Amino acid sequence: MSSTAPSEKRRTALDALHRSLGATMTDFAGWDMPLRYASERDEHNAVRTKAGLFDLSHMGEITVTGADAAALLNHALVGNIASVGVGRARYTMICQADGGILDDLIVYRLAETEYMVVANASNAQVVLDALVERSAGFDAEVRDDRDAYALLAVQGPESPGILKSLTDADLDGLKYYAGLPGTVAGVPALIARTGYTGEDGFELFVKPEHAVELWQALTKAGEGVGLVPCGLSCRDTLRLEAGMPLYGHELTTSLTPFDAGLGRVVKFEKEGDFVGREALAEAAERASQNPPRVLVGLIAEGRRVPRAGYPVVAGGEVIGEVTSGAPSPTLGKPVAMAYVDAAHAAPGTAGVGVDIRGSHEPYEVVALPFYKRQK
Repeated sequence: MSSTAPSEKRRTALDALHRSLGATMTDFAGWDMPLRYASERDEHNAVRTKAGLFDLSHMGEITVTGADAAALLNHALVGNIASVGVGRARYTMICQADGGILDDLIVYRLAETEYMVVANASNAQVVLDALVERSAGFDAEVRDDRDAYALLAVQGPESPGILKSLTDADLDGLKYYAGLPGTVAGVPALIARTGYTGEDGFELFVKPEHAVELWQALTKAGEGVGLVPCGLSCRDTLRLEAGMPLYGHELTTSLTPFDAGLGRVVKFEKEGDFVGREALAEAAERASQNPPRVLVGLIAEGRRVPRAGYPVVAGGEVIGEVTSGAPSPTLGKPVAMAYVDAAHAAPGTAGVGVDIRGSHEPYEVVALPFYKRQK
């Protein structure tokens, strides 16, 4: 990956390949990324039924090493990172002192005193800066490794078979949210069973100079089973159907994990103090007593698509706001995630609509996720 002047968009190691495939490119968090290659609906459906191949090299990798690496991460993040076994991963968050969410993260424990923190592209610098600041007094090093990795993801029911044809790593023994070093098509990789689509799949961390070779090998291995290249547009509809939050939409600095219905990631029982503990304890208490708003799913009765920021209404009153909305290829209807007043949050609540340019369109309140794969 090339570093460029701040005014220029950054490009991944696969940039020329995306263009050769006819990708529609878009600016995402300062990166030039593929939005779609052909039909985003076809790409979405391929991941649900066969397999899709994504370039996620815009994600931010931060390595934390040293004798106090676990203690630093326990202090800096809300999860109990010290309890993560070597070769395993954990979904967690980094919060401000007031409990507001700075980002949601996946942390991989690569060795006894080595961790990789993967941040969202839009927040990678913020997370890096916070970890460096919070490392004061700990015997640990925080290293910016964003240029050290390209990240490819193979997602969908055919992904295990595709990957098995290219590696002798023990994929059958690789659990969800685990990672192991291996070789894929001759390329050294960290193979992680993680993803953001609601399907089984793998994320492959490799050196940027190996990205094109690996992409081409995966494409060839997937030819017979319907693998297609996929852009960020279908990644968004896939995660929306799976009820997975997106930073800047369902998660922001004005919300705590408890506001977002993700209080389970906050581990008060872990040893030592952590940034935001006091504010989060108060947020947990508020959420248990009287939650202000609850994240719910909404399914349209009509065809009009809700977008982020649209008001949710009931009885002529605004009772919430859409955070993400799109047509759902799997359900065949528009869907949305929204924060709504607790009184209207129960699945099946009658009379709820979305104000779409002045017209109150009826919506059904449902529990998330909209889609769950068959194991």
